[in-house]
Amino acid sequence: MVPVTAEPASDRGVWFRVESDSVGSGVRRAAERLGDQLGLPAGRVADLAIVAAELTSNLIKHAEDGMLLLRPVRRELDAGVELIAIDAGPGMADLTGSVRDGHSTAGTLGIGLGAIVRKASWFDAYSRPGRGTVIAVRVLAAEDATRPWVGGLTRPLTGQTVSGDGQAWRIVGDRRQVLVTDGLGHGPLAAATDAALTAFRDAPAASPADVVGHLHRSLAHTRGAALAVAEPDPAAGVLRYAGLGNIGGHVVTGEGRRRGLVSLPGIAGHQHPAIRQYDYPFAPDSLLIMHTDGVADRWQLADYPGLAGRSPLVVAATLLRDAGVRRDDAGVLVARFWS
Repeated sequence: MVPVTAEPASDRGVWFRVESDSVGSGVRRAAERLGDQLGLPAGRVADLAIVAAELTSNLIKHAEDGMLLLRPVRRELDAGVELIAIDAGPGMADLTGSVRDGHSTAGTLGIGLGAIVRKASWFDAYSRPGRGTVIAVRVLAAEDATRPWVGGLTRPLTGQTVSGDGQAWRIVGDRRQVLVTDGLGHGPLAAATDAALTAFRDAPAASPADVVGHLHRSLAHTRGAALAVAEPDPAAGVLRYAGLGNIGGHVVTGEGRRRGLVSLPGIAGHQHPAIRQYDYPFAPDSLLIMHTDGVADRWQLADYPGLAGRSPLVVAATLLRDAGVRRDDAGVLVARFWS
């Protein structure tokens, strides 16, 4: 049997709109409960509470449209809590300086970001003056020295608590594959997304086209979904891609050029669609960016100096903030494949 490592992007988490101290207290308590449920040591739960408090305090004091996503992150040997803070506030011209203790932009002690970095197992951020800030943090039992190759997040339609969009990634033998899916309908009605995530985890070690065929058959009992699967072939220098329905897929080169990827018309689980795989040049400095139709296709990574060098999760969160629409579920996945 081919070994499968499936990473739990299906844990879509809970979004909080952070506008007052009472919301900040609720985020801290929710983070502590999640840390306890995941078995974090008491000391790390205390560190997690500090991180949650500082992130929400920054959003309340400095941000506009501040949002925070709280979700579990599970790895092969341990688990922890991930927090992603997103805002459209004034931003920071010198992010590196802002994480040093004593730096302040609002007459405060300026220790918030420094405390977050010290307590986090993993930290990344992106900020531009006038464009807002994205901060991503993981609190695990120990430091996280891994180099993230993929990251993604989904956000529900305004007024809903559950998103019908999803994503997942897995390592099957020597294959690395990613999935983005958009169940028909919104929220709980889009149950095909959960079925697609489960089927993807259990799919055989096969090409993206064969995996999409497996997903199509697995979703026959649901309302169906748009979805796409991608897999790099570093030895050949290509990205293999197969999709059905309205999933946006793009290869962005190191120079910032964007190339769209083809998804065929159809609905996985219905209509007996044609499934075809396409191969695209994929250099080591390229990014794969996939998103549902809840993200407007007008973004250009070249509009964000330095963003391409940040972690895939921070790239995804920045695009979701600026291109995600509020009248639909929205999801973005970004991958950088190292051979």
